[in-house]
Amino acid sequence: MSLLPAILTGLALGSMYGLLALGFHVTYAVSGTVNFSQGSSMTLGAVAGYYFLVLWGWPSALGIPAVLLICALYGLIIERYAVRPFVARGSENWLMATVAVGIIIDNLMLFVFGKEPRGFPSSLAVKPIQIVEGAGVYPLQLVIPVVGLLLATALHLFTRRTRHGVAMLAVVQNPGAAKLMGIDVGRTIAISYAASAVLAGIAALLIAPLFNVASDMGTLFGIKAFAAAIIGGLGSAWGVMLAGLCLGLIEVFATTYLGSVYTQIITFASVIVILVVMPHGLLGRAGVKKV
Repeated sequence: MSLLPAILTGLALGSMYGLLALGFHVTYAVSGTVNFSQGSSMTLGAVAGYYFLVLWGWPSALGIPAVLLICALYGLIIERYAVRPFVARGSENWLMATVAVGIIIDNLMLFVFGKEPRGFPSSLAVKPIQIVEGAGVYPLQLVIPVVGLLLATALHLFTRRTRHGVAMLAVVQNPGAAKLMGIDVGRTIAISYAASAVLAGIAALLIAPLFNVASDMGTLFGIKAFAAAIIGGLGSAWGVMLAGLCLGLIEVFATTYLGSVYTQIITFASVIVILVVMPHGLLGRAGVKKV
């Protein structure tokens, strides 16, 4: 693979990690918690998309909103039954609870969908665009980074420039004061979990035509997305997206120039090195300790 196609492929892959990582960012910025079933949200979105858009032939105008609605409902269920009861008691067992729910959903998808991967046809992933002689990329690989960057920009502007976005950030900083200001803290946190799962659903619909749909497709994506969230700084939308893009480029370059055997070794070794050099993330900031 030539250099330019490799870069474009890495940016497309990294955008997927960034979109999933934005989900971690949203819930952390609002509630101080993260949804460790984010990978299963992606699997759910991909499987639902396969049934609605491919198997049943729904039009995109109907099928895509239906997929995102299912993901949003899944996010609400996660917050209501796997996070809120533990947070209310001051327990951090929500961490294990979200992991457990994710495993349950992955196994349900295995039962419903089966073990074998299935194709997800898309007009944007049929004929590659020739970038250089003998090498090209699919149009979808050009669309994905644009979508990712637009969503990161929209999320950043929403949380920094709008009244509702600022109100959401106020919840995690001082829930008591937020309630006094008339903010429904519980509903705001629930919305953040719904938004997190919707971002995973968008990522699933974008990546499925390139990687096919499988009952376990979200597992490794979710792990890498969480790595991107930590590297970028959980509190920064731009940081997690930038980290996702970096991971995608590292992975593609490792595969292209060293071989697929070294892909995961190089990728996760890079994660460790980055965290050692920048423990607070690319755009993260050191927390303030109260003594």
